[in-house]
Amino acid sequence: MDIALKIIADGLVIPIVILGVYALLRHVPKGGRYQTYARVLMAGLTAYTVAKIAGLLFQPSGLRPFEELGVDAGASFLNNPGFPSDHALFTMAITLAIWFATKNKTLAITSLVLTLAVCIGRVIALVHTPIDVIGGIVIACTGIVWYLYPRQKRPKKIAVDRNNQ
Repeated sequence: MDIALKIIADGLVIPIVILGVYALLRHVPKGGRYQTYARVLMAGLTAYTVAKIAGLLFQPSGLRPFEELGVDAGASFLNNPGFPSDHALFTMAITLAIWFATKNKTLAITSLVLTLAVCIGRVIALVHTPIDVIGGIVIACTGIVWYLYPRQKRPKKIAVDRNNQ
């Protein structure tokens, strides 16, 4: 059971990353890649910044659940209070990038299911509370603002006849 929990709570991050890379490389039209990748980067940085500020301002508990119960953690963790969950934040940011960049329902739903499995695994492994993972998911959504603005189209170059000037 311990190994299965570690795979769910930690290991599923890898397929989510691979799915995200695949979606962004194969399903984003070549002409719009620069803007799409810039938006994904800015969305991720925005969510990460908001998460770090939220973590400084709000910590529901000074100890993680496994520490409060006096047991070993069932998954990897950083030595911090745990709000918001970085795993939830990272995987949800990738899921949102897949959806907004590709509009591919199959890839986005697959990523969302894997993300929810990671989040549930983190709670079952006692490294996070439900508030920690919900906070990570909600804060990841702050990056959506970068996807809402309409894409800017490049102005077409106008051919200038230099002989008639």
